[in-house]
Amino acid sequence: MTTSTNAANNPIETIVVYTDGACSGNPGPGGWGWAVAPAGQPHGSGGATHTTNQRMELLAVLEALRSLGVGSEAGRVEVVSDSTYVVNCFRDRWWAKWQRNGWKNSKKQPVANADIWQPLVEVVNSGEVSFRWVKGHSGDPMNELVDQLAVAAVPPGDPAG
Repeated sequence: MTTSTNAANNPIETIVVYTDGACSGNPGPGGWGWAVAPAGQPHGSGGATHTTNQRMELLAVLEALRSLGVGSEAGRVEVVSDSTYVVNCFRDRWWAKWQRNGWKNSKKQPVANADIWQPLVEVVNSGEVSFRWVKGHSGDPMNELVDQLAVAAVPPGDPAG
């Protein structure tokens, strides 16, 4: 958690949550994980048997924000992700254009992962959420922790596959 002050010089706490997704094959079995800095608690993870890395990155953020109560009891939340797909979407407001275009991309095709983007955008817009990119596998202890959570949540692959 970090603390800043508002105009009245009152402390405002920001929850810092790290998120990550992993996939064994793309598509393939995948996992996601999130953890609150600096101690890694609380945290959460989950997985899917047939998915993509991008879907797992998105689910990590969505599940973290839902678990932290964004839009209800949570104050400010900073999401730290090694996914430029996630960070750039919110930094550059890709989602706003997608919404205006009926969840179609610039090629007039359905936006990939719209079934996750739509509720994620709703949750982000219901609270005070910011995004920060961190380079993956660069020694950041929290990024390494959520990577481990995501990898551990990957279900075993189909032995017949």
